[in-house]
Amino acid sequence: MPHFEGDAKVRDASSSPPSEDQESPTKSNVVETEMDGDNLDNDLLEEAALLESVENSRRHEEAAQTEAKIAIVSDVSQELMIAFYERLFPFKDLFQWLNHFPSPTAAFTNREFAFTLQNDVYIRYNSFATHEAMKKEVLRLNPSRFEIGPVYTANPRDRRLVRKNAFKPLEKELVFDIDMTDYDDIRTCCSAATICEKCWKFITVAIRVLDIALREDFGFQHILWVYSGRRGAHAWVCDKRAREMDDIKRSAVASYFELLQGGANSTKRVNIKRPLHPFVSRSLNILKDMFPSTILSDQDPWRSNEDADKLLKLLPDKALNEELRKRWEGYNESSSTRKWSDIDDLARTGISKTLDPKQLREAKQDVILEYMYPRIDSEVSKHLNHLLKSPFCVHPGTGRVCVPIDISDLETFNPMKVPTVSDLINDIDKWNETDEAKYDYEKTSLKPYIEYFHKFVSGLTKDEMRAKRQREQEAGDSLDF
Repeated sequence: MPHFEGDAKVRDASSSPPSEDQESPTKSNVVETEMDGDNLDNDLLEEAALLESVENSRRHEEAAQTEAKIAIVSDVSQELMIAFYERLFPFKDLFQWLNHFPSPTAAFTNREFAFTLQNDVYIRYNSFATHEAMKKEVLRLNPSRFEIGPVYTANPRDRRLVRKNAFKPLEKELVFDIDMTDYDDIRTCCSAATICEKCWKFITVAIRVLDIALREDFGFQHILWVYSGRRGAHAWVCDKRAREMDDIKRSAVASYFELLQGGANSTKRVNIKRPLHPFVSRSLNILKDMFPSTILSDQDPWRSNEDADKLLKLLPDKALNEELRKRWEGYNESSSTRKWSDIDDLARTGISKTLDPKQLREAKQDVILEYMYPRIDSEVSKHLNHLLKSPFCVHPGTGRVCVPIDISDLETFNPMKVPTVSDLINDIDKWNETDEAKYDYEKTSLKPYIEYFHKFVSGLTKDEMRAKRQREQEAGDSLDF
């Protein structure tokens, strides 16, 4: 078990646990970094020491079991992780991304980082003065992953030196979390933690719909999409206006994207008024183009007559539904593409005297939305103090790196081709030294992802510094009489 110095006090996490497919830390393995003992009274020191002694015994007992569990789900050894952090992790770019300025500011030094160690101990309220200090601590602890939290009013390490109500989160990127498990009730190719190229299309179209809306409807420009390492994607909206949103504004933005109602067992999850909101109308135009290939062909959700009943429950006319059921029973089994086509074919025959063509058209639109509209975890987006896994972390279950996704080349992104830590170290080992490479990452398949991240960070930093100069100039002009 990695050793960490200083007193540690066991406590409940005060904000949301790690997102996506990571297990939430239990009360007994959540710890928070403490300041030097000289700043605490003796009673607190004795209490912390006693708690640490008890906790250490328990952790040692669990360590072997935890390591065995990790070995089963991943081939990422601690040695590989050390090599990855030492030679490949882009600490400097990560610093620049969060700091928005060449030299350290409170945007970085007051930022919370939470580490999950190899034995699942979860350490909160870490903070660093520089990216070098962060790298040094990461190499010492060798975490299996780490999350990024908000910027606070004070350094997270010094939070006990300030009044409780004075230690508050100030800002953090507006984030979105899309997880494939939320599509388990409609995808037929995979389930749970498994994914393939067919069901990844759900994530692709979700990213496309959300990205366009965030840019066109809210005016955001700096949106970083990151593969979660297994079965999902995260969005980091980095514009200053987004970072400074409070929980009320974040909830309003998240609610803007909430369309589906009820859970997976609900008969109908889309109930929207007409005329459609411009955002929904635009989204529908994107979704309907991909519906035939993604749903009808790849997922084929209504092939059996039993599954086809789910489709019939979403259609408005009972007489038409009965005729469709009779036709499909005659097929015994037919493709979803054919069944979808049968709806219009039978409707055009006039077989139902009560059919309202407008209602049928709208019902079919609702089916497309129900099966393809983005499914996001809204709670992740609504809270300023939510922690989210850092870009370029390694997913402990797959060994894959959480790489950025180039939005301009979204459709070609394949999660199955994202490099693992083992792949990257092998790339370095096989590198031909006669070829030119200034940095180790240039010797690996991680290169395009780091270069994309560097370009994104550069654009964000330039805009931030330009806006800062403009604010300073306006402030100076206001002083001229």
